[in-house]
Amino acid sequence: MEPMLAIKLQRIGKKHQPSYRVVVAEKRSKMLAPPVEDLGSYNPFTKATTVNKERVSHWVKMGAQPTVTAHNLLVKEGVITGTAIAVKMPKAVAKVAVEEKVAAPAEEAAVTEEAPVSEAPAAEVEAEAAPEVAAE
Repeated sequence: MEPMLAIKLQRIGKKHQPSYRVVVAEKRSKMLAPPVEDLGSYNPFTKATTVNKERVSHWVKMGAQPTVTAHNLLVKEGVITGTAIAVKMPKAVAKVAVEEKVAAPAEEAAVTEEAPVSEAPAAEVEAEAAPEVAAE
């Protein structure tokens, strides 16, 4: 059984300064695993892309499937014909909704606790004011 090959981006560069190599590697390989072949590079800051179009088309014919990001990059460069694939990103709104659900019962509990507490300081203020008047 032959390994599944993928055209993917391999990160290189310093911290906070990423640049990527466009490589052919095994689908399940880790990021630092040696690639089968280096096809080009991509710099996200300058949006500069260099791709060997002949080798990409060769590997696609051999059965290598590009990842979603690599596919979109190759479509943008005109190496592969087709439309860009929408990248599914998890929504941060779901976390906010969960926090609101957790906060709602806490607010109800705070409201029930605030009513008796708000009466107690008024009584303490009257009690504090009375001894001061008597002491003078």
